[in-house]
Amino acid sequence: MNLKSDSKVLIQGFGEFISATHIAQMKAYGTNLVAGVAPGSGGKYKYDLPVFDLVEEVILKFGQIDTTIICVHPYQVLDAALEAIASNIRQIIIISAGVPPLDMVTLLRKTETHEILVVGPNSPGIIVPGKILLGTQPSEFYTPGSVGIVSRSSTLTYEVAWELTKAGLGQSISVSIGSDAIVGSSFPQWLQILDEDETTEAIVLVGQPGGEGEEIAAQYIAEAIDKPVIAYIAGKHAPASKYWHQKGNVATVVKRDPNFGSTKSKLTAFKAAGVPIAEHLPQIPQLLKKVMSNR
Repeated sequence: MNLKSDSKVLIQGFGEFISATHIAQMKAYGTNLVAGVAPGSGGKYKYDLPVFDLVEEVILKFGQIDTTIICVHPYQVLDAALEAIASNIRQIIIISAGVPPLDMVTLLRKTETHEILVVGPNSPGIIVPGKILLGTQPSEFYTPGSVGIVSRSSTLTYEVAWELTKAGLGQSISVSIGSDAIVGSSFPQWLQILDEDETTEAIVLVGQPGGEGEEIAAQYIAEAIDKPVIAYIAGKHAPASKYWHQKGNVATVVKRDPNFGSTKSKLTAFKAAGVPIAEHLPQIPQLLKKVMSNR
């Protein structure tokens, strides 16, 4: 994984999921954005970025690209990602929301035999405070430090960061894994990354209703994670029969157990794993300071 400030970054697509403001923010943060790809617009400039028709043309011009940020129409995401993989790009961040689940299955099968990190779909990306911003997260909420954040939500990711910043707790890495029905990287993958990261001392996991990712994460924390983890689960007061729209939750289709994906199920799993749970956002820094002082 290359999240250094000098790593080369490509934008695939200039659709509704990214704006001039986001691109300007990444540039201002020092992210090494080298080009954009938009078939049919090669040879032009957009947001002060040279635009190419094909990813391979960018490689020929600038050399190997470390990360691509995909912002195309959801039905074009698979083609864009496969084009990036064919050009040996190993970090793929999918900002676009609503990618067809079968397209994601195809993409993940393709990446099974390669060391490729896929973040998203429906993700604001990754930020390493003070070093690199990959996506649409608002950098002003962050400050460099030692708390890692891994989340399924978009806005809650940086709301948590802001609570930590106000409390004097900086962040090491913050990632939203995405909240479409099927996403690339998982909670366990990022928990392992943060557990092995030398700058990270503690981890905040942010979950929400739908799926079983949090339950799997709770078990993984109990079995494999050495660093302290704090959990916050949104939607505690949401009606049990409702699922959050952005998840496209498969459970609503296959009619799983009524408790499947519920906030109650997730809270029970974290309690069983001995993971402290914040009842509200401002409580997260309090719990972190407590567990970090006890190390």
